[in-house]
Amino acid sequence: MSSFSEKGLLGELEQLVLLAVVRLEGEGYAVTLRDEIAARTGIELGRGSVYVTLDRLDRKGYVASRLGAPIALRGGKARRCFTATPAGRRALAAAEQAIARMRPARGTR
Repeated sequence: MSSFSEKGLLGELEQLVLLAVVRLEGEGYAVTLRDEIAARTGIELGRGSVYVTLDRLDRKGYVASRLGAPIALRGGKARRCFTATPAGRRALAAAEQAIARMRPARGTR
């Protein structure tokens, strides 16, 4: 009956970061992902926690990354942009389904 992978259900922070990755459609990097989460939820995350979470999602195969074009503002360094993989989208769907199943039915406690 389990619909989530052997990697387990996504944690809250993983869900937030992965949802931001999906929303930014491959143009998200750590700073813009953090800003997206703050703008939509009011939750202010440290940059380090976003980097650690992206690394964990990458190890699980839930995100893929590519280097963007070098940016003069960053001293010629490229940004690492993220996209959600099909496995990442499935993990989000599984987490959403699990939460929905735990919610009480309307009109019940």
